[in-house]
Amino acid sequence: MVAGHLREKRGYYHIVLSYTDENGKRQTPSKSTGLPVKGNKKRAEAMLQEARRTMEAELQLRQMEREKGYTDNPADILFTRFLLDWLEMMKASVEITTYAAYSSGIKNRIVPYFEEHHPGLRLRQVTPKQLQDYYTYEMKVNGVSANTVIHRHANIRKALQYAFKTGLLSSNPADRIERPKKQKFVGSIYDEHELEKLFQIVRGDPIELGVILAAFYGLRRSEVVGLKWDAIDFKKKTITIRHTVTQVTLNGKSTIIEKDRTKTKSSYRTLPLVPPFEELLHRLKLQQEQNRKLCGKSYNTEAEGYIYVNEIGELVKPGYITQHFPLILEKYGLRKIRFHDLRHSCASLLYANGVSLKEIQEWLGHSDISTTSNIYTHLDFNSKVASANAIMGVYPTVVHD
Repeated sequence: MVAGHLREKRGYYHIVLSYTDENGKRQTPSKSTGLPVKGNKKRAEAMLQEARRTMEAELQLRQMEREKGYTDNPADILFTRFLLDWLEMMKASVEITTYAAYSSGIKNRIVPYFEEHHPGLRLRQVTPKQLQDYYTYEMKVNGVSANTVIHRHANIRKALQYAFKTGLLSSNPADRIERPKKQKFVGSIYDEHELEKLFQIVRGDPIELGVILAAFYGLRRSEVVGLKWDAIDFKKKTITIRHTVTQVTLNGKSTIIEKDRTKTKSSYRTLPLVPPFEELLHRLKLQQEQNRKLCGKSYNTEAEGYIYVNEIGELVKPGYITQHFPLILEKYGLRKIRFHDLRHSCASLLYANGVSLKEIQEWLGHSDISTTSNIYTHLDFNSKVASANAIMGVYPTVVHD
């Protein structure tokens, strides 16, 4: 275990770590944070915790290397073995949702490719061309999108950067490749008439709550499933977004992750409880009470407090929404869109009704106005038309002979 504390020296905070190295010797390295003591205690404490986590991870990797017999030259470890060891090391330092994303790409795609095309490749032998060839293969042979390849590259680069940082490599080969150009995604949206029809066909269907929350309130799927009764204030007529539920796959097994916090601080927001949605909530609450009486002891209480539950009290899983939504659209002949596109439809409808991008940012819970602007740049077209009409007022009239 790596311990540590902050030391004040010449008006600056210094990080002092304390741990036992692989040779059993006590080490107490000290490093300046570069932060003046006044007004920087929290930032210095955060840097201390990060330094402790990094050293913990480094010691763990060293232990793995010794166990696998690469003590003399750790860089002789197989590249694929190193990636898997690094992945295991990251498990303790990142959130499970992030780890699941890392794990899926590394275990299911990256490692199988290099084991097939470059068997026996050592960490020290990895070249930029080999990495570039992998990205090209994914895009041309497997039809993977450029954005997905960029994510895979980020995983590989982060792992190799750790190898460089700890002295296993003299440089990071992932820094010398050409990343594919990121593709800008523009989702499909429903106009108000399509939304009105959608609201009609989902009434009474298990997907109804999800559709209303996504299309009217612009909630993310994790926020939809994570909504609890204590987030609803029927007296003040408000709904507060503060809890999320996500679903990840680890080692082939689906896992539900519940968090008493939102994606970002800005995602924590309070919105008005409008009459139609309030009516839906009262209807759902009554249904839950009736289902509880009907099921008796068989009623599931593990999801106690959640709004989005089925007839026997089980939490409606995020995956159900993703799978059931397109089936509803197909059944009733509606244009195919993703469930997340309802959130985009919400933003479009707000903008069409005169709501500014700043207000849309706050409604959707984006942390930065640039995020809203980048996603919804197409919404600015109306303002461009207005500008064009203004210019037309002074544009010279064409005189015909």
